[in-house]
Amino acid sequence: MSKKIRILIAKPGLDGHDRGAKYVARALKDAGYEVIYTGIRQSPEAIARTAVQEDVDFVGLSLLSGAHNELFPEVVRLLREEGADDVIVFGGGVIPEEDIPFLKEQGVEAVFTPGTPIQKVIDFIESKKEKVLT
Repeated sequence: MSKKIRILIAKPGLDGHDRGAKYVARALKDAGYEVIYTGIRQSPEAIARTAVQEDVDFVGLSLLSGAHNELFPEVVRLLREEGADDVIVFGGGVIPEEDIPFLKEQGVEAVFTPGTPIQKVIDFIESKKEKVLT
């Protein structure tokens, strides 16, 4: 039996809007991935700790509040600090185009903005499959 890709979907910060995150979590589960959803208002520390404890391959962060430039890089930093360098972090939400290069420089491998078809997220995960399953 082959290893199933494990994905943590998390809502860092004080943002209480989770419709998009729940949609992504459900769609990824329906696509055959093992998905863990942390719920809203998670600290970067709690997200990193859960990712390590659950031995996930990906962490998907969702944010609408505008604090993505602080919170997304902090999750990446904490994962690296915990030795989880192999965990691939991606993000989504209301993120201005001009912030995406900064987030990528900070280790967020992909950023999906509102209206992105779920298939693009699945294609991203599939493109990294070899990296996480080896």
